[in-house]
Amino acid sequence: MVISTLTIALLATALLLAVGLAFMIYRRRSRLPKNRLAKCSLDLLTQVLLPNDDDSQIHLEYLLLCPRGIVVLNLKNVAGNVFGSDAMQEWAVITGKSRFGFRNPQDGLFDRVAAVKRLLPDNVPVHGYIAFGRQAQFTKGIPSHAVMFEELVTELQQELAQTDNTDLHRGAWEKLKAAAMPE
Repeated sequence: MVISTLTIALLATALLLAVGLAFMIYRRRSRLPKNRLAKCSLDLLTQVLLPNDDDSQIHLEYLLLCPRGIVVLNLKNVAGNVFGSDAMQEWAVITGKSRFGFRNPQDGLFDRVAAVKRLLPDNVPVHGYIAFGRQAQFTKGIPSHAVMFEELVTELQQELAQTDNTDLHRGAWEKLKAAAMPE
């Protein structure tokens, strides 16, 4: 059987396209928040329900086990200038031609942090953040519990690299995992 030069060229092109596509998929997946957070924490839970104090359940987007303690994280994917403060009931996002408002996300965050704290011993630190992506700008200052996602990931990666105790808060984390139910 004779394989022509054209057939070899077509096979090589197909192979290069397949490798290129696989690389693009890998890069896209590695940029997903869930994958980024998994790399800067000791463990990660996503989209879970925890028992609340009124016999209900509360939804948590991300829970991370980190050297700083347990991190409760909500992501806000908005583009534009974000105007919000600790005292404002409604925050706003303004772009060149549009404006939309949303309820202060810190109130819900405080409820989520409280639900986590109720399940853990008092000596386990629990931190809560609302993380905003690259397309959000806080031109008038950033509220107390709001952070930029990229900055938080960088901080958590540095903390993780500087710790040698991977069992930090592990018992409390296992208790939290046992109470968490997938959404």
